[in-house]
Amino acid sequence: MEKMNQQRIKIATRGSALALIQANRVKTNLEKQHPDLKIDLEIIKTKGDIILDVSLAKVGGKGLFVKEIEEALLDGRADLAVHSMKDVPIEIPSGLIMAAVAEREDFRDALIAKECSGLNDLPRHARVGTSSLRRQAQLLHLRPDLDIVPIRGNVDTRLKKLESENLDAIVLAAAGLNRMNLAGEVTQLLEPDIMLPAIGQGALGLETRIEDHAVREKIAFLNHEITGVCVKAERSFLRRLEGGCQVPIAALGSLEGERIHLTGLVADPEGRRYFRHSLTAEAGEAKALGITLAEALLEQGAGEVLAEVQSRL
Repeated sequence: MEKMNQQRIKIATRGSALALIQANRVKTNLEKQHPDLKIDLEIIKTKGDIILDVSLAKVGGKGLFVKEIEEALLDGRADLAVHSMKDVPIEIPSGLIMAAVAEREDFRDALIAKECSGLNDLPRHARVGTSSLRRQAQLLHLRPDLDIVPIRGNVDTRLKKLESENLDAIVLAAAGLNRMNLAGEVTQLLEPDIMLPAIGQGALGLETRIEDHAVREKIAFLNHEITGVCVKAERSFLRRLEGGCQVPIAALGSLEGERIHLTGLVADPEGRRYFRHSLTAEAGEAKALGITLAEALLEQGAGEVLAEVQSRL
């Protein structure tokens, strides 16, 4: 592999409007920090961008949005990748490293509705669009009467489907809406006691080759320690449960002083069997906390739900 010119970095990114905003934000920050650095974007089309008529759970889940980008890193076409952390599989390919986790945006989900003030105000049997089993499970747990309609596509595509699919509401990540200056579209921000977010939601991961110390040094200032600790706990929880987009799993970590608080959830897609628990530990024990919380839910019976959901796939 040709050695990277240390004054030039190529960033691999998906081509969606949101992905480009995120990559360009990293690009701008790098250029401010390193004025002599030349940075280009390499747009990569992933399997998840191509297959839009099948739910994520049925076509492989998280890896759909990162596999081709990681291949570009490994074969030298790119030096740095910018990912939404909620899309990143637990296993990072050999030779690569998540070298930094940028400061988290809003971690909440957002309800965008046509003619109501919020989730409780939706009419009975309202049609709500989401492609996420995690969101579906939590919506149906609170409102079993809702009619969940699977929708895929980029943020702007899903917003258009609110009208074109005759939906009463859709649920999207608040972080993406904020980054695209679409916060004005939000009807209600769903607090974590209503809807626990996806693992890593709102955070950006910066992935590069382990051997590229020059790139790792240049992006180190973008790492946000508090976000990194919280995401580490959430991903440890997910790893222990061996879950992905195919299973309704959620978690949220928060740092309070020197202690980290972690809440996790496992449910069936219908929201009937619903396991939620919280634990707290020292910040330095984030990884162990994720494992302990996962095991607590497994002891409560979450393992049976996980096995059953996996058997349906």
